Amino acid sequence: MIFVIVLGNTMVAKAADGDAEKGKVLFAVCMACHGADGEGNAALNAPATGGQDEWYVVRQLNNFRAGVRGAHAGDIFGAQMRPMALTLANDQAVIDVAAYIATLPLPELATTIEGDAEAGKKAFAVCVACHGANGEGNVSLNAPRLSGQYDWYIKRQLDNFKAGIRGTNPKDIYGAQMRPMAMILVTDEQIRDVTAYIATLE
Repeated sequence: MIFVIVLGNTMVAKAADGDAEKGKVLFAVCMACHGADGEGNAALNAPATGGQDEWYVVRQLNNFRAGVRGAHAGDIFGAQMRPMALTLANDQAVIDVAAYIATLPLPELATTIEGDAEAGKKAFAVCVACHGANGEGNVSLNAPRLSGQYDWYIKRQLDNFKAGIRGTNPKDIYGAQMRPMAMILVTDEQIRDVTAYIATLE
């Protein structure tokens, strides 16, 4: 069951309590790509899941299940993820696996994107309002954690938002909010710079 709470003027979906032990069993399918501790695997284009916020994991798994993500013709890697999300039989299974993922540690990440982190810090000033000064995210603003995620994945998602691969599905309300923010980064260099800065956050 999903409850809706109101914080200020923002509605946020709050998942019912998940059973992390049941989620651990379900996560066995995820381990093949995302790793036993949710550390991710760049070779398999699998982002880190360990330590990600439970509410955001629930939303994205449900987006994949509903075709809000992974159905766009340009979303090659999302298309790989969608059938995995569909192995979760119901909403409670999604909530349970998200509860387990939230117990996993944030991974130690290698830097793969070259960019000017100082220039990226200036560009990130726009992002702080929602994602926080340390990229910690803010559930009341529906803004996910950015720190603790691979730089290559952050860059890919910014590219996807700019290209309309994410944020253009009519049901992707929060993606639609993010897309114009990504469009502020006009050049690939700017995307690399802000990604390089995010990689320094803890």
